Formats: sequence, C-alpha cells, structure tokens
Amino acid sequence: MKYAAAIMFSFLVLVSCSQGDSAVSGTVEGGLRVLGVDNGKDKLEYTIYRGDYIVFDFASAGTRDFNVPGLEINTVMPKSADETPYIKMKQSGDYEFTLGGRSGTFHVLELVDPSYTEVSAGEASDLIKNVNPLIVDVRTEAEYNSGHIPGAGLLPVQVFADNLGKLEQYKDKDILLYCASGNRSTVAARILIDAGFTRVYNLRHGFGDWARSGNPVE
Repeated sequence: MKYAAAIMFSFLVLVSCSQGDSAVSGTVEGGLRVLGVDNGKDKLEYTIYRGDYIVFDFASAGTRDFNVPGLEINTVMPKSADETPYIKMKQSGDYEFTLGGRSGTFHVLELVDPSYTEVSAGEASDLIKNVNPLIVDVRTEAEYNSGHIPGAGLLPVQVFADNLGKLEQYKDKDILLYCASGNRSTVAARILIDAGFTRVYNLRHGFGDWARSGNPVE
C-alpha cells in the first residue's frame, strides 16, 4: 500500500546522521552536527557527510570569520540570530578552510552502503513504473504543496527520525526518497539505513531535476 497521504508537521529540528558513526567527526545535537574546535591542534580536520548541517562548539564568546573557498562559503560563526545557524555541506570532496586564525580541512563523504542506491531522474521514473516503491518527499510542506512527484507522501527531514514508526512496514521494501537537490534526502537515507531499512533509493539531483526532465508533477 502506497504511503500517499501527506503528513503535515511544523518545523522542529534539523536531522543529521547517526550519532553512533565513529568515523564521522563531532556529535549530533538537536539535529545539527556539532564540531569541536578546542582540541589543542594547530590544524583542524573533520570528516563529515554531504548534506550534514554543521555548527562549531566555541568555548569562548565572539564570532570568527569562516571561509571555505572551494564551496564559496564566506561568513562568520556563530551566525546572527536572524540567520540559519548552520552551514550545509552540499558537495563531497576535500575542502580547505579557515576559522578565525586557524586553518583546517573538511573531508566530505558520500554515503555508501549496500542498502543504498542513488538514481537519476530517468532511473527514478523507471523504478516507479516497474517496482512501485514507496515515494517519500522530505522537503517542507510549502515545497511539497508547490509541486511534488505523483503519489509521494510528505515526511519532512526536520521530523524524519522521530517518525520512523510510520515507515516500519516498508523496512524491507523499496523506498524512494527525494528533496529539492538531493542533500536532505541523503540525510533521510542515512537515518533509514541506520534504522535497518534495506532497500533505500535517493533521487540524486532532487525534484528540480525530476521536473526539468519533463516527468509528471502534481
């Protein structure tokens, strides 16, 4: 039975990957990946996932200039109260950065798991036609209402981890996840895999690519 009814939630917290992954830096608190900076080392080095929402844990007050030239990030941390508090890692690869007077490197990883497959818009269309997966939109309610893949249910990434029980019957069935560009759906995919789901598909370039490719939209 397709999970067709949209589940409407207000914004609560941002969800990131599992706290139990020892290969990844920092800790997950309130859905944000918190990276420590007071480790006594001259150069900072972090391993994180593409799609993670990151903030820094500063022991002292004040802002620090934060620059990641390879990702065109030029801001200050912590951000002001009227801005989103986090930085989202949208691309995998190794990126040099500076934070205040210190330098460092981000190692941004792609999710790789036997239970996980990334698909193009064309592959997703074939999957829907031939396999009839559960389709889950992990964007916001406003984004969903502005247009979505036919038959998709809404479960925003902000509350995804708290509502896995709604997907329990699909633990060993095909699930296709998507967001706007493929980042939030990667976060949701990691949550499913960590919870033991075995057949997870991610629309790699998101709903934007789906619509641009001429696929149907509701």
